[in-house]
Amino acid sequence: MNGITLRTAHYNELGALVDIDDDAGQLFVRAGLDIDIEQGHPFVVSEQQRWAFAIERGLALVAADTVNRPVGFMILGVVDGVPYLDQLSVRTDHMQQGIGSMLIHHAITWSDHSPLWLTTYAHLPWNKPFYEKHGFVRLPEEECGPTLYAILREQRATLPDPMQRIAMVRRCP
Repeated sequence: MNGITLRTAHYNELGALVDIDDDAGQLFVRAGLDIDIEQGHPFVVSEQQRWAFAIERGLALVAADTVNRPVGFMILGVVDGVPYLDQLSVRTDHMQQGIGSMLIHHAITWSDHSPLWLTTYAHLPWNKPFYEKHGFVRLPEEECGPTLYAILREQRATLPDPMQRIAMVRRCP
């Protein structure tokens, strides 16, 4: 895939991950979702702390180009005792090249036949349909564990279009 490799994020790459996410976030702005959360906002601080923790634990993976520059990433974790995909972002100039699929396939493998959970927007064509293509289904809120439900609540309290935030799960056959 055009020389893209997958590797664990280095301890000094948190800023690169934030830059990738900010770049990918421009799609939300173009779709009318102004996710304008300034640095220092509690949601941003919490997110970056989770990402830094994932980097320390080897649970942040980057898709790197031919000069080893991160162009996409994902953050993995465990929520309510099951694998959780916290974040997946790809630079806009590297989208539609299979990088997101490469990352999601790695997350599925990493989940080791356990359900893999995530949260996303239901109404955006590059979110829910992308995950559905990879075997995820919408999870009713009453089936969310307490921590996943708390994550969903925090996102709904902070992000635009709160009722479009949903939980999804990919259960193993």
